[in-house]
Amino acid sequence: MAEGTLQVAQLNAGSLLEPGWDERRDTIVAWLRHLDPDVVCLQEVWQDAGTPNTAGWLVDRMPEAGWHWRFGGAPFGPRVWPDPGLPFGPAILSRWPIDEHAYHRLPVVEGDDDPAATDVPWELLHVRTAGLDVFSTHLSAPPHHGRHRARQVLAIDEHVRRIRGDLDTVDAIGIPREDMPAILCGDFNAEPDSDEIRFLCSLAAIDGSTTYYQDAWRVAGDGPGRTQDWRTNPIAAAMNVPPQRIAY
Repeated sequence: MAEGTLQVAQLNAGSLLEPGWDERRDTIVAWLRHLDPDVVCLQEVWQDAGTPNTAGWLVDRMPEAGWHWRFGGAPFGPRVWPDPGLPFGPAILSRWPIDEHAYHRLPVVEGDDDPAATDVPWELLHVRTAGLDVFSTHLSAPPHHGRHRARQVLAIDEHVRRIRGDLDTVDAIGIPREDMPAILCGDFNAEPDSDEIRFLCSLAAIDGSTTYYQDAWRVAGDGPGRTQDWRTNPIAAAMNVPPQRIAY
C-alpha cells in the first residue's frame, strides 16, 4: 500500500439473518488481519441481553489492532423479529479514537405496509475519527424496493450535507481541497445502474436533487466487483436475483 493511503473495508456481516455465522466470523477476523484496514464499515450487526455485540466480538478477537468502535441499532418491528431488546444495525471500526458518533433512521415511502420496509431498521451511522467523517449505511433490501431506496439516498445526502457543513464547498476550480471527503460505505442493495446509485454518482436527479460521490470501484476496481452471488448466498438464491454489485 502506498504511503499515506487510507484503506477502508466494507462488509455486510450477515451475523443475524444469514446462516453459518459461527464459522464465518472467524473467517472475517482472518481477512481483517490480512487486509489490515484503517477503517471498517459493517452492517447487520446485533446484540441482545445474552449475546455480545457482533462488532465487539470481532474487535475482541483482534486486540493487537487496538480498534475503536461504535455501533448504532434499533429493534425490528414485531412482524419481523419478536424480541424488542435486540438492536440491529451498522458499526464502524477505526484505528483512531472516535470523537463523535450519531445514528439516523432512514425513511421509507409512506403507505407501504410491507414489513420488509417498515419493520426493519434501515439506517445510517456516522462517526468522526482522526478528522474523517465515516458513514455506514444499509438500504431497503427487497429488489422491488427501489422507491424506498430512492427516498433513503436522498435522506443520506441530506444528513451528510448537514454534518459536513461547508467542508465540501468548492470555492474555485483547480484549488486543491484541504479536508478529506466524506467516506460513505454500505449495503445499498442496488446495482450501479439503478437510480439510487446513479443519483449518488451525479448521473441522475431524484425529486429535482443532485449530488456527487465517487464510486470507489468505478474509480479503482477491476472487473464486475460482485458482492452478492446466489451460488454462495442463500438469501440471494431465495430472492431469485443474479450475481450483483450492491455493496459500495
